[in-house]
Amino acid sequence: MTRDIEIVRGGGNVFRDLDHPNPDLEQLKSILAAKIIGVLDDKGLSVRKAQAVTGITAADFSRIRNVRLDRFTVDRLMTILNRLDQQVEIHVLVQPSSNLAHV
Repeated sequence: MTRDIEIVRGGGNVFRDLDHPNPDLEQLKSILAAKIIGVLDDKGLSVRKAQAVTGITAADFSRIRNVRLDRFTVDRLMTILNRLDQQVEIHVLVQPSSNLAHV
């Protein structure tokens, strides 16, 4: 049996595509969390070792690894990266949204 698969091109932000509130914020937090996870993996740090190195609780690292980001602000995630000896550089692009009514 052959099934047709519909391919849908995303808009570049999965949270916006899925109609989440605050999609840009959610995407930024997800990117920062992914970077934290990458650093932990690259350095071979468990959540306990990461706590010892950074002073950030192991529970916070567990939340990040499990992508439970509702308790985190962008600046908190950036602070965690800084404590992992990472420099954070953010580039911002602002453009009109196509889904807003013209005023």
